[in-house]
Amino acid sequence: MSRATERHPAAPDTAASQGLYRWRAGIYDLQLAPYDAIRAEAIATLQLQPGQTVLDLGCGTGMSLDLLQAAVGPQGRVVAVDQCPEMVDEARRRVQRHGWRNISLACAPIDQAVLPEGADAALFHFTHDILQTPAAVDHVLAHLRPGARVAASGLQWAPAGWGVFNGLVWLAAMHSVTTLQGLGQPWRALADHGIELSLQTHLGNTVYVAGGCLPASAGGRPGRHNRG
Repeated sequence: MSRATERHPAAPDTAASQGLYRWRAGIYDLQLAPYDAIRAEAIATLQLQPGQTVLDLGCGTGMSLDLLQAAVGPQGRVVAVDQCPEMVDEARRRVQRHGWRNISLACAPIDQAVLPEGADAALFHFTHDILQTPAAVDHVLAHLRPGARVAASGLQWAPAGWGVFNGLVWLAAMHSVTTLQGLGQPWRALADHGIELSLQTHLGNTVYVAGGCLPASAGGRPGRHNRG
């Protein structure tokens, strides 16, 4: 199933993605709650420090904002972006409810979003379509400082020996992504930009957390993948 799908991939569909998430906005927190430990692990991978600026790409209803804003502190900044208006509305209500003052929210496709220059870190949590959109990845990484930390997490096809779990991956993907392209190595676009990634897998190798640093100078080598 997965091999055939990846031989005939489809590009991410922005309109279809907005449709997928529009109806989920009100129940998204409940649906994603089982992955809170994965979210916390991905954010910890960023090794955020007080005063830093972190980008939350595909922020959804803002479930990562509590951990992110606490890590960078009142002198730091969280810039959260999502293309679905209903999701951003939920995130904005979350920010207002908690009175967080170090968070900026924007509703835009990632490749068109206004991002700060020289950000210190970027989070891609369950944002498969974004990672499979080269213009979006290029745009984000161009706004990070050299040596900035990047973390990505989400679904992946289970490798040989674990393929029995791929039916669950497919079922979850049908409700969250518009393309199955790249599910074998969802983080590949980051590695191709020279980010040397450390990879952790969970839940029968169906969920990954990948983290690493942007090269200190332009033109870095494609990254290696270290399983830990």
